[in-house]
Amino acid sequence: MAEPTTIPETPSAPAHQPQQQQLRVDDSKAVSCYANFCRVTGTPEELIVDFALNNQPMGIPEDPIPVAQRIIMNHFTAKRLLAALQVSVQRHEAAFGVLETDVRKRVQPSALVQSNP
Repeated sequence: MAEPTTIPETPSAPAHQPQQQQLRVDDSKAVSCYANFCRVTGTPEELIVDFALNNQPMGIPEDPIPVAQRIIMNHFTAKRLLAALQVSVQRHEAAFGVLETDVRKRVQPSALVQSNP
């Protein structure tokens, strides 16, 4: 069994109050999956985030993309997630450079053309 992870609690009190509580998280039953595709939809009450593996990342896939995981959260949680992801991406880019999200700009043109022997 994995040891519970301790993470700082997201402060809900005003900034002038010291943060003293710590949340304990048990991730021993967490299921991991890889996703290179996500879709966000929602309602006035919640956001729905679908994660999937797109086997054809260039162009429009011929077959439907099978959604592997769906996370439903309220907008408050989504905003906290957005902030946490923004900080993580900023730290990554500071260490390793800007992340280009357009696949066509990352792929070398010569890699797209197959040479004949």
